Order: sequence, then structure tokens, then C-alpha cells
Amino acid sequence: MTESLDFFDRRILDELQRDCAQSQRALSDRIGLSQNACWRRLQALQAKGMIKARTAVLDRTKVGADLVVFSMVKTRSHSTDWLDRFRSHISSIPEVVDFYRIGGEYDYLLKIITADMKSYDLVYKRIIEKVELETVTSYFAMEAIEEQRPIVLP
Repeated sequence: MTESLDFFDRRILDELQRDCAQSQRALSDRIGLSQNACWRRLQALQAKGMIKARTAVLDRTKVGADLVVFSMVKTRSHSTDWLDRFRSHISSIPEVVDFYRIGGEYDYLLKIITADMKSYDLVYKRIIEKVELETVTSYFAMEAIEEQRPIVLP
């Protein structure tokens, strides 16, 4: 069930998605609340688990992570034991930055970020080494038009 958010909660979350490093004073000024009121709301949002972490968005090119790969995975097995092993295995690969179970022709979607094709090949070999998969089909991003955009709050 989705928690209801009022105007100020939405503004806080929107501002934090754009810049989580801003000071509490700047945040409270931007949303139109006192620092104390802003701090209390921020603490409540964190306690409810609406804010999972505060992170920095890196420029992939400047840090040498130029290759983005979307890998579609199809499996023959759907047992709980297989799923647990697969989830654990894929989650242990740090280059897999997003991991989804999906509907449709494929079963899973992985977003992988690496330095180059050689690095991706090493990741691919790790993906297929511990669990049996039917198909792994990969698509290589040529350009990031929009990346890590803020979530539009309902």
C-alpha cells in the first residue's frame, strides 16, 4: 500500500532526488518550511522507508564506465531453489546495477555498466557460470539520452 504524501512531503522528496547533498537550510528554503519542520518531515520520511539511501549520481564517462548493456535472460527453470540461487548469484555481480524480473518473452532484465566490451565479456562469463540459463540476449546502449531521472510522485 502506498503511503499518502502531502504537498511538503512531495516537495522534499522531489528536491532530494535532484540534489541530496544540499544543506537542510537550502532544502527548507526551497520547499517553504522552517528548518525544524523540514527536519521532522525528513526524519518521518526516512522512518517510513520512503528514502532508501542518499547517493551521488556519477558521470559514467568521466569515471571510465562507458559501456551500458541491457541483458535479457530467459530460463527453463522457475523453481524456488533455482530462483534463490539465481538472485543471489546475479546480486553478487557489482556491474549489474539494476535487476528486474519481467513479464513477456524474457524472464529477467539486467542493466550492466562496465568500462568496455572486454569488461562486459568478463561479466557475461560470470553471469552464465553458476546457474543454467536458456538464453542471454544483450543490447548495447549507444547513447544515454536520459538517465537516472527523478521519479514523478503520484
